[in-house]
Amino acid sequence: MKRRITFILNGEKMDIEVSPGQMLISLIKDDLHLHGTKKGCARGECGACTVIIDGKAVNSCLIPALKVQGSIVETIEGLSTPTRLHPLQQSFIENGAVQCGYCIPGTIMSAKALLDKKPCPTVAEVKMGIAGNICRCTGYVKIEKAILEAAQIISNSI
Repeated sequence: MKRRITFILNGEKMDIEVSPGQMLISLIKDDLHLHGTKKGCARGECGACTVIIDGKAVNSCLIPALKVQGSIVETIEGLSTPTRLHPLQQSFIENGAVQCGYCIPGTIMSAKALLDKKPCPTVAEVKMGIAGNICRCTGYVKIEKAILEAAQIISNSI
């Protein structure tokens, strides 16, 4: 039997019915048709499905959709506007931190959660902040550099 939940998704109030066993990744992709969040391992090991719930980066493949009742959920689609990329997105492009791109939405969401809590992180903090995100294409040097440069841009704009 489906249950109705309400939550905020990328700044917009959602009121939707979900199945008891439905995972958040399924709600985001299949029901809400947001395709930036990627389905990866479905076991919480790769980080491709990372979203932010109430300020914390989480693997949406491990979160029952019912658990977001009353929460604030952010996906990669909520970062940019039609005319402007988020500084993290722009920095990833400028630093060549994107190759196949499959892991990048989740990595960017982990990085955003980190920068929201720690606006000027060290290299070690960046590495810890994205430790749950696996990238098989780029390695991590360009990704770490992109995050650190975005942190500077964000800090300078405050």
